[in-house]
Amino acid sequence: MEDCVTSPLQQDSAAAVQAPPGADVLVVDLDGTLLRSDLLWESFWEVLGHDWRSPAGVALALRDGRAALKRHLTERTSLEVETLPYDRAVLDRIARWRAAGGRTALVTASDERLARQVGAHLGCFDEIHGSDGQTNLKGPEKARFLRERFGAGFTYIGDSRADLAVWQEAGAAITANASAGVRAELAQRGIAAEHLAGAAAGPRDYLRALRPHQWLKNLLVFLPLLAGHQFAMATLLQALLAFLAFSAIASSVYVLNDLLDLQADRHHPRKRERPFAAGRIPIAHGAAMTAGLLAAGTLLSVLLGPVFFGVMVLYYVMTTLYSLALKRRIVLDICVLAGLYTIRIVAGGAATGVPLSVWLLAFSIFLFFSLAAIKRQAELVDMAQRRTLKSRGRGYVATDLPFIAQAAVAAGYVSVLVMALYVSSPDVAELYPRPDLLWGICLVLLYWITRVALLTHRGEMHDDPVVFAATDRTSQLCLLAVLLLVIGGTL
Repeated sequence: MEDCVTSPLQQDSAAAVQAPPGADVLVVDLDGTLLRSDLLWESFWEVLGHDWRSPAGVALALRDGRAALKRHLTERTSLEVETLPYDRAVLDRIARWRAAGGRTALVTASDERLARQVGAHLGCFDEIHGSDGQTNLKGPEKARFLRERFGAGFTYIGDSRADLAVWQEAGAAITANASAGVRAELAQRGIAAEHLAGAAAGPRDYLRALRPHQWLKNLLVFLPLLAGHQFAMATLLQALLAFLAFSAIASSVYVLNDLLDLQADRHHPRKRERPFAAGRIPIAHGAAMTAGLLAAGTLLSVLLGPVFFGVMVLYYVMTTLYSLALKRRIVLDICVLAGLYTIRIVAGGAATGVPLSVWLLAFSIFLFFSLAAIKRQAELVDMAQRRTLKSRGRGYVATDLPFIAQAAVAAGYVSVLVMALYVSSPDVAELYPRPDLLWGICLVLLYWITRVALLTHRGEMHDDPVVFAATDRTSQLCLLAVLLLVIGGTL
């Protein structure tokens, strides 16, 4: 529970003592003000994450108005209000107001049932009012309600243009997380207001939401060129466009996944700091980001021809299904992740016209299955350290750890076996004058896979082994050794 509690919560707003007009009542808005998020969007994504068919019901409910939509979502959601991102400055102001003997009311356009859950958790409101399924308590409707209930003396904390009508009726105005435009409008209307400092989302937050560090995976589109020794400038440019297309579409899915995983991320020691989970970026912006990135990636995909476009459609369908359902299917989720890695290599071949080696695809499937299993192993090790029995948003339990760890190592060693068979095959002599040097790659891979599995077992692995490898000095040296062995084999 937050530390703004100063008196018991009065649960029944209808039974609250009628307040005479005066300056002793502090009315607080919820969405975007007390809460650095929006319960309507929180509910929508939480419901969608559990039932991909839910948009049909949302569309039907919306025909009866926004209040009906909010009630529809509230009846189907299981939001955990304890983990929502509350605004510390607003909580502090509420605590000081109550310490001075004032009364507080939470009045919001969100559904009243959810508002009461928030109020019960915080324990610092004397009254709670919200939309009731028929009336959307927002803008002029909220202003009318507050004028009738409290007169003209109340103080109001809000954040958006919808609150301008309320501020005009209030005795004192306070903004929290309000945009420069809202503040300017208040000044133009001659409303003196106090502005609580808020951390506005910056370009860095939006960039972080795209997960640019994950773009390292998209370098796999260049692998067919390296494996086939195809380095013509036109081919490299095609691969670069494929990289950009993959990065845009992958980021659109990352944003979508963050929206679907808001509650699970807030329980994670590191993922809770992601921009959407932490409330640094409005959830409503997430849908626009997803659509914009998808459109940009689609345009680039079309430029690279129908085969590449088809591969990208397959990738997007697989990632969307993974986000909506498959990530909760044990083992199948690992297979899908391994397939998504391998699709990047297939896309590189499709974009450049370079034929794909069966050896390369076989090696990739087993190696990426190993890395995907290590990713799950790292999550299970983290669960064990936090004494959590079941993962949130996944289908695994803590006792699955030994099996997943064995699967990760086994698949990794099979990938080394595939590499060894390739080195000993007649195909390798066509590309490498000195194929004997490539045996060193097998030794490097054996060392690296074993080391990564051991570090994961110790709980020292980042959630994503690919990102770990990009920042780990030993992994970088292993990659350098592989490149030197490949160059030596071609000389």
